[in-house]
Order: sequence, then structure tokens, then C-alpha cells
Amino acid sequence: MYNDLLTIGNFTIHGYGLMIGIGIIAAYLMTEHLARKKGMDADPVFSLLIFGVLGGIVGAKLLYYITVIDEIVKNPSILLDVADGFVVYGGIIGGILSGYAVCRVKKLNFWKYLDCATPSIALAQGFGRIGCLLAGCCYGMETSGWCSITFTNSQFAPNGVPLVPTQIFSSVFDFAHFILLYVISRKSKVPGMTSALYLMIYGVGRFIIEFFRGDLIRGSVGALSTSQFISIFIVLFGAVLLWKKLRDSKKSSEQDV
Repeated sequence: MYNDLLTIGNFTIHGYGLMIGIGIIAAYLMTEHLARKKGMDADPVFSLLIFGVLGGIVGAKLLYYITVIDEIVKNPSILLDVADGFVVYGGIIGGILSGYAVCRVKKLNFWKYLDCATPSIALAQGFGRIGCLLAGCCYGMETSGWCSITFTNSQFAPNGVPLVPTQIFSSVFDFAHFILLYVISRKSKVPGMTSALYLMIYGVGRFIIEFFRGDLIRGSVGALSTSQFISIFIVLFGAVLLWKKLRDSKKSSEQDV
């Protein structure tokens, strides 16, 4: 795969950055679409997007620093490299916390807007993994199976070696995740339900795909990768959140009766 898609003079369009950009635009349009379909004010969506992206970038970078803290102690200059090294879970957590802060300031219903955003997050992740495929990052482990991909011009993945196509698997999963959450978000009357399902489904999917990842620089906690370790708590949090939201909805319905 080639990350440098087009070069005009000193300007180069990189596949990874292009896919990230497409993902962000698609997420914005889809979140706005869902908000209107639910009869909500769509005007705050742009602010939520901007602060969500900024918070996501900061969160992804901070979590990356945490995963390589031992290397930073040995070589503090790593902190100066702000262009490379991000962890998706940090981006998710940072983006959600930023969105929560915006909703508090603007006095918006956080769970309703997050329910509109979580399908869009899955959609953006699907495009992002295509970017990973073009760049060769987030690559899979070496395999001799029939289902493999070989990179010849990657700065990240080992070139000339058959690898598990984890980027493709992740992208297909993310797009399927988006479709499922979109349908649920359109039909659900329980604020927070779609968000809880996003956390649970993504957590399980990420835990599984980690078994096939070959970029071990991401760190580990015991026998688990850092992302697998975090996934356990993300799934548990999502399950508790789902139970709480369904319980609150049931109580509210009983009181109305």
C-alpha cells in the first residue's frame, strides 16, 4: 500500500490523513443527520465536533505517553514528537469528556447528543482503519494462512512479509458497528442506550482483534495488550451504563402510568 497518494510540488496528500479527514466530515454529517431525525437542535453539533476532535487528539496522545512511559524516562525527547504515536482508546475517552464539558456549558442533554455521535464515531473509525491500511500501521502478525496482506512500501509494517490484514478486519467491523448503532439510535427511546452499546460492542471487538495485531510497541499489561486491558473496563462500564439507563427508563415509564 502507498500512503503518499498525490504529490504536487512540496504538497503531498497522504492516504492516512485523507481517510481521517473523510471520517471526521462523515461523522459530523451523520451526527447532524441523527440529531435532526430525533427532533433535536443540530446547531451545537459543530461545536461538539470541534472540541471532541481536539479532546480526542489530546487524549490519544496522553494515553500513548502512558503506554511508553518507560521509554520516556530513558529518552524524554520522545515527548517532543507530537506527530506520531496515538492510542485510539485515549481518543475515545478524551473526545467523550470534551463533549460532556461542552454539553454542560451549553446546558444540553449529554446522553441524547452522545447517542447521535456514537454511531458516527464508529463510522469515522471505519475510514480511519482504511487510512491505517494505506499507511501500513496497526498491522497484523505474520501468517502463512490464505488470508494475508503483504506491504512493500510501508514505514510501519515489515515489508515483504505476509501479515494478518487486521486493518481490513477492523474497518469492516467498524462499518458494521456503525450500521447497527444507526438503526438502534433511530429507534431507541432510552437516552444513553446507544452509547452504552457502542462501548460494549467496540470493547469486545477490539479485545478480539488485538490477538491478531503484530505491532507490539503498543505495550502490555501482563498477558494482555494495553488495549485489551482497557477493553475489559470499557465493556464493564458500558454494561453498567446500559443496565442503569434501562432501569431508569423503566422507572420513568412506571411513574408516568
